[in-house]
Amino acid sequence: MKVVKTIQEVRDYVVAWRKAGLSVGLVPTMGYLHEGHQSLIRKSVEQNDRTVVSVFVNPIQFGPNEDLEAYPRDLNRDMKAVEEAGGDLIFNPEPEEMYRGHFTSFIDTTETTELLCGAVRPVHFRGVCTVVGKLFNIVQPDRAYFGQKDAQQLATIRRFVRDLNFPVEIVPCPIVREADGLAKSSRNTYLNVEERKAALILSQSLKKGKSAIEQGERDAQRVIDIIRKNLETEPMARIDYVEVVDFENIQRVAEIKGETLVAIAVYIGKTRLIDNFIVDVK
Repeated sequence: MKVVKTIQEVRDYVVAWRKAGLSVGLVPTMGYLHEGHQSLIRKSVEQNDRTVVSVFVNPIQFGPNEDLEAYPRDLNRDMKAVEEAGGDLIFNPEPEEMYRGHFTSFIDTTETTELLCGAVRPVHFRGVCTVVGKLFNIVQPDRAYFGQKDAQQLATIRRFVRDLNFPVEIVPCPIVREADGLAKSSRNTYLNVEERKAALILSQSLKKGKSAIEQGERDAQRVIDIIRKNLETEPMARIDYVEVVDFENIQRVAEIKGETLVAIAVYIGKTRLIDNFIVDVK
């Protein structure tokens, strides 16, 4: 397992692999890797001959007053995690390597980014799509792996790959959770002991919403109300949003049918956490 810092080094490795007839998978990350990231790496290792893991805290997807400087970083930890999961190469560039000089070109998206996190983080998805597009051009992978926990990101990347004809297969991977149900996230490290306990309200509330759908509820607003009511039982929880949307377009629906995303964002203390589930109602 190697670590490289420059775009040219990555390209040199990929050219050699291609000459040997090998397939390449890419797992884009912002580092501070946990079991959720490792599940993506293992899936890539299973499906490809070589796996590249990018470790890059992308500055252009953070807005003013967001946690760019506080975002956890630990390359030694990440190296161990990638090696343990079977990855072959870590690409760990500095911001100056990815955004040289007077950088003015971006990948912008509409529709899938209007609601949910896109409504409250206006620059976020432009930054995500731009860095992912750059990584696709640098690594030129056969497949790229994204977790369902960031479901709006997954839907948005699938859309821009389709719209802009990137020759990359997007492979979605399920949410990985702690034993008590909390979705794995690098931002979980921000939570103190009491906040960590309070954060369980997210998965517990979603479970109630999912149970209602499984029992036949199809009214999206009723499902939202069930989830909100349960979230409001936790004094430390401050709701950002609870939404029911079509998973392909990330637009609100009145009736739950087809592939539907039920997504929440909740502040526990100062930490903003997201979670979701997807149902496919025939």
